[in-house]
Amino acid sequence: MTCQSSESTEAIQNDRRTDNDSRVVESDECRIALAMKDLKNTGWYWGSLTANEAKEILHDASEGTFLVRNSSQRDYLFTISAMTSAGPTNLRIEYMDGKFKLDSVVLVKPKLKQFDSVVNLVEHYVQLSRSFSKGPTDSQPSAAPNGTVQLLLTKPVYTATPSLQHLCRITINKTTRQVRDLPLPNRLKDYLTDYAYNV
Repeated sequence: MTCQSSESTEAIQNDRRTDNDSRVVESDECRIALAMKDLKNTGWYWGSLTANEAKEILHDASEGTFLVRNSSQRDYLFTISAMTSAGPTNLRIEYMDGKFKLDSVVLVKPKLKQFDSVVNLVEHYVQLSRSFSKGPTDSQPSAAPNGTVQLLLTKPVYTATPSLQHLCRITINKTTRQVRDLPLPNRLKDYLTDYAYNV
C-alpha cells in the first residue's frame, strides 16, 4: 500500500482541474469552430459587418429580412440584424455552457431555447416566424400593446447570390430530414448533409 502526502494529492487534484478546464475550452473551441463552419455555408453570414453597415443593408428591406454578423460587443460572438416594423434592430446571440441563445432581459432568459449552433437558432426562429405569418395577418398588430415590436425572421440577406446547388439543398432539407434514405448517389447525400438546415 502506498500513501501520498497531502501536497502530492493536492497537486494531482489541481492537475485534474486543469485537465477538465482544458477539455471545456477544447469543447467550446470545437463548438464555436463548427458554428463558424455552418455559418459560412449559409451565405447570409456577413462576418465583421458593423451595426451601421447592417442598418444600411436592411434600410429598404421588408419586415423579417435578416442577416447574421459578428458582434461588435466583446461579450458576444454574433448578432442578428433584422428589419422590424419599427426599423432595423440588432439581437445579440449569447454563447454559454456550449449553447447559443438570444440575449434578453434577465426575466426572460431562462425561458429562451438554447441551440447547439447559431444556424439551428436562426432556423428555429425562422420557422416560428413562418408559422406566425401564416395566421390571419389582418388581426395581428405589428406592435404589441406594451410597445414591444414583434420580431420576424423570414428572409435572409445573402452576401452574394447563392449557388443553385445550395438553394436546392435548402429546398430538399425543407422537405425531408431523412436525406440518407433518398434514392441519390452517396456523394450527393454527403453534400446535402454537409448543410442540413432549411434556411
